[in-house]
Amino acid sequence: MAGVSGRRLLPLVAGAHACTLLALLLFAAMTGGSMRTPLALPGMAGMPLAWLFNLLAWVVPGGMVAFAALRLRAGLPAAGLAAGIALRLLMLAALAFAAQGLLPLDPGALDAGTSRWHAAVWMLWNLAFVAGALLSALALRGVRWPSLALFAIVAICLLAPRLAVDVFGAGIVERVVLACWWAWTLLLAWRLSDRRRQAAK
Repeated sequence: MAGVSGRRLLPLVAGAHACTLLALLLFAAMTGGSMRTPLALPGMAGMPLAWLFNLLAWVVPGGMVAFAALRLRAGLPAAGLAAGIALRLLMLAALAFAAQGLLPLDPGALDAGTSRWHAAVWMLWNLAFVAGALLSALALRGVRWPSLALFAIVAICLLAPRLAVDVFGAGIVERVVLACWWAWTLLLAWRLSDRRRQAAK
């Protein structure tokens, strides 16, 4: 198959997440942020180098994962309807992840303008992610139990946000969801790349 081969998709996805992690750590060091600081804070309008943070933390990694999702789906044409939808949800979640960097928070209007759109794509990322994790657990045998576990964790964060935020803080909850997103996308890239290699033999 032309383009990026299956065995290269796992490093591609891992590189995307490393880019986000590096941006979060770098800007946390620059701004003195803590684990309870909202993830999007360094990219808020008016923050130093906000454009660079948004590019490295959201736009580039989201684009890389979306590309990987597209290649995974193209490489598994006979995976079935549910699996195909799961991979399309992965791509949708990745695009929503990237869109967070294109729609930064505005400290002067946290309930309107780009702040409202940022919140909308953040929720779209969460919903597409959790729906994709559930579908992949149902349709892709090799990722069933890990996907179910990640689905359960993120579903709890979404269904009980007030309780989770009150107990752990918004920043911690966001980081838990982000870690689950990293785990799920790496899991799919790893297991489905293996299936592509086996099918090619």
